[in-house]
Amino acid sequence: MNDDHPIAWYHNFDGGRAFYTGLGHTEESYTEPEFLKHLLGGIKYAIGDNPVLDYSKAKATRVPSEDRFSRQVLASGEFFEPTEMTILPNLDILIAQRRGEILFYNSATKALSQVGFLNVYHKTSVEGVNAEEGVLGIQADPDYAKNHFVYVFYSPADTSVNRLSRFKFENNQLDMASEKTILQFYSQRQICCHTGGSIAFGPDKLLYLSTGDNTTPFDEPNQPYTSKSFGPTDDRPGHLQYDGRRSAANTNDLRGKILRIRVKEDGSYEIPDGNLFKKGTPNTKPEIYVMGTRNPYRISVDQKNSYLYWGEVGPDASADVPERGPRGYDEINQAKKPGNYGYPLFIADNKPYRQFNYETGESGPAWDPAKPINNSRNNTGLKELPPAQKAFIWYPYGKSDEFPLVGAGGRNAEAGPVFYSDLYPKETRLPDYYNGKLFIYDWIRNWIMVVTLDKDGNYSKMERFMPSAKFHAPIDMEMGPDGRLYVLEYGSGWFSKNPDAGLVRIDYNGGNRAPVAKLSIDKITGGLPFTVKASASGSRDADGDPVTYVWNFGNGNKKETKEPEAEFTYSQEVSTSYPSR
Repeated sequence: MNDDHPIAWYHNFDGGRAFYTGLGHTEESYTEPEFLKHLLGGIKYAIGDNPVLDYSKAKATRVPSEDRFSRQVLASGEFFEPTEMTILPNLDILIAQRRGEILFYNSATKALSQVGFLNVYHKTSVEGVNAEEGVLGIQADPDYAKNHFVYVFYSPADTSVNRLSRFKFENNQLDMASEKTILQFYSQRQICCHTGGSIAFGPDKLLYLSTGDNTTPFDEPNQPYTSKSFGPTDDRPGHLQYDGRRSAANTNDLRGKILRIRVKEDGSYEIPDGNLFKKGTPNTKPEIYVMGTRNPYRISVDQKNSYLYWGEVGPDASADVPERGPRGYDEINQAKKPGNYGYPLFIADNKPYRQFNYETGESGPAWDPAKPINNSRNNTGLKELPPAQKAFIWYPYGKSDEFPLVGAGGRNAEAGPVFYSDLYPKETRLPDYYNGKLFIYDWIRNWIMVVTLDKDGNYSKMERFMPSAKFHAPIDMEMGPDGRLYVLEYGSGWFSKNPDAGLVRIDYNGGNRAPVAKLSIDKITGGLPFTVKASASGSRDADGDPVTYVWNFGNGNKKETKEPEAEFTYSQEVSTSYPSR
């Protein structure tokens, strides 16, 4: 609209007509003759000369009704901190658990079993601190049907590294002796946090791996000047774990990054063209595709254009502080090409933190996103960094002005797949409405969103997916070979075995839907003879098919009606006094 902000307008849209008004904010408005005339005129315009609208002229795909989707719980009650899953070509599923187990869901038998175990560091001896390391990610090779390779990212218990290894999975067992170490890097332990750990492949079979910044978000006790949940840049001697510039902003360190490599048949790897730094560039790591990340916990690669998406778990500051910088935000990010995404110097849409002296408590100028400088004494890489890239979607603890649909409260952003109809069988896939759309989700807020992209892959809009369904801390989401959405749920408690943790598949029913039955009765107790009046008037058939009501009052007393009401008198006791329908 630029400088023109009409309060009401009308125009042709999608083969029909659209009318909008910003008036009518109070109940009293709807008693005003002028407003009612305005409203009626808009409605008449939108309907036009057609008393019955012809939807065949619409160009946009209609939004599928939510009642066409259903949650199918494949396994539950048996998980202990699941982290990531990979769906095999035959729809079997491997699931990594943080404490070391590799689980196997057999799609034929519907059984869940343990098929491997890695001895991992997953618990610190430091009082009051929870470690986040362990088995962090798992993904099958793009050519799994031929080679049976499975990649696992984990924290071995015997050495302070995070390691990406390749195993063979055959005869429903992970062959532990087949392990081939692909890459590993130092990871400081005994203090929390941020591991990343998601593995994904692009359409060109390049492997992407996310890594956390390995930096604590918690302030050091008994210190006058600390990070206070802003970007941590404390480079004083003895404060390595409080300096994100040594990792996320360090071009010569693999932490706080998303790496991109091509794994060769023998388990070695090569650097593909187009990463952030050319191989041989001094003080850089050629594996880096994206830098400047805090905790890129779940990643996904568009299977047609190789755009990379990830959820970025952001810092915890609840309010802007002029002397330090912006409040915390979580981000959904998109990388169409390699880049620096700014942390710990920037957050959200390049909101800058201010330089800060942790010895004196003095604030300096804000960092410059066009020319970020890493002047930490712990930096082993380039001092002048690539320009910072803005987030794709960002939101704080409070309400978001830019993306209000995400709500408010705790936050943990994650990025799921981009769906393409032509990649999956028509019989089982999601409806065409979701073609080319990105699925994102939040582990804390328990929502799934669908993001519509324009022809250039830019953000257009978002909408809730299955808003009435209850999810239980979704920690991974994958599109199966059948075109169905699979959701791995961590459950409601942290660092614990949760009874609501589970593996869920989202099914779409494009055909006739089963009726939804609702029952109410006027009373449930009374002396004999006891007459009960039952009603199923709240029942409905979403497809408008005729409904017949069958009532079972116990002891073989059944009644069939075409009307949604029935009455029955009990003259003797029965096993239950509740009618069923």
